[in-house]
Amino acid sequence: MARKFLYLIAVIIFLIFGVGLAYQFAPGWFARTALVPSTEFVEQTAAAPNAYDDPKMWFARPGLENDPSDWRPPATGGDARAPDSAKAATDKLIPPANAATQTAAADEAEAAPKGDAAIFFVHPTSYYSRSSWNAPLDDRDANHRATLFMQGMASSFGDAGEVWAPRYRQATLGAFLAEDRVTAGKAIDAAYRDVEQAFDAFLENIPANKPIILAGHSQGALHLTTLLKNRIAGTPLAKRIVAAYVIGWPVSRDTDIAGLGLPACETPEEKGCVLSWASFAEPADPQMVLDAYDGTVGFDGRPRRDTRMLCTNPITGIPDTAARRSDNIGTLKPIDGFKGGSLIAGKIGAKCDDTRGLLMIGDADIAKDYAPSYVLPGNNYHVFDITLFWANVRADVLRRLATYEGKPSPVPPAAAPLPLPAAATPKAEAPKDKAKS
Repeated sequence: MARKFLYLIAVIIFLIFGVGLAYQFAPGWFARTALVPSTEFVEQTAAAPNAYDDPKMWFARPGLENDPSDWRPPATGGDARAPDSAKAATDKLIPPANAATQTAAADEAEAAPKGDAAIFFVHPTSYYSRSSWNAPLDDRDANHRATLFMQGMASSFGDAGEVWAPRYRQATLGAFLAEDRVTAGKAIDAAYRDVEQAFDAFLENIPANKPIILAGHSQGALHLTTLLKNRIAGTPLAKRIVAAYVIGWPVSRDTDIAGLGLPACETPEEKGCVLSWASFAEPADPQMVLDAYDGTVGFDGRPRRDTRMLCTNPITGIPDTAARRSDNIGTLKPIDGFKGGSLIAGKIGAKCDDTRGLLMIGDADIAKDYAPSYVLPGNNYHVFDITLFWANVRADVLRRLATYEGKPSPVPPAAAPLPLPAAATPKAEAPKDKAKS
């Protein structure tokens, strides 16, 4: 009996080891099996023309009760959780963006005035079910996760003005892993149509001269690129864009930027431009991301293969630069399943790599203390693209808005980039004929 028990334990250990080893070699297969819908795609009916007149169709908008974008972390540590009422999260804005480096408590510091922009924020994927290709608007789990994402991500933009964040029939996570790209494309297109309709409602509800900040993460950032290309590029509306924060979704410098109608931001004060980055800790294995990216076609019709991604360093506000971790003025360390968090300064650095344009955040053994869960294979810190640099993103938004409005910046200048060694200087953009697959 004892011998049989030992044999059983040996078999279990072998199976665990075998599955773990297989996952290391084929994480894509495991992810597709677990997340890609096995059901037929159901065409999404168009939302009613006035659907987004209903406040219930928004996670955030002016006047909404319990708006998650109203939450703010404490300026000097602590473990603040979101209260039942978002209005009660803070009775004034957190002080200037260097507050995380100050010793004074937030309630003892003078609040910075809120900006006058309108922020259109598109949340990342929060629907993980295999039961359908697009999320039902009333899916409780997806909406709960989206609310938490809004609290941790959209809050960094909130001091620049009023945040508008629509609910939309997002494509399920498995759509981005599916080998059936035709069906996946239908799900993504359906999600985008909701976002575009929400954007029209957003425009109708704000003054015609109000500056606009676009922001989104992951799937939300993908929809922003389509929105920029289809609705903003080459129109008078482009002149109202303070900046577009396309975070956690790759943007090719060679094949995409021209189609977006806005240039890449090249300085920390520049307005009317695009920022983007994707975070990895070291040692990094980004092959899954690069394989997917290299298999796509850019907005100009050329393959993205071997092209460099736009890598804006969120600490310096400048592409293809490096910054010390001591210049990170506030990482939002989540607690209790993202229900709260605190700002901690000087822990996470950032450096754009010298090959493809990934943002390297340093040693994974350090980074994991500020991103305690949901790290993706290959040390991909995708979920934390914004929260790792929460206070720097906030400062960047306020800085660019000040430039747009011709006012003094309410926050200190961005950190100066570290000089890159000659060997680490980013490669020149690939010639057009090199970009062919």
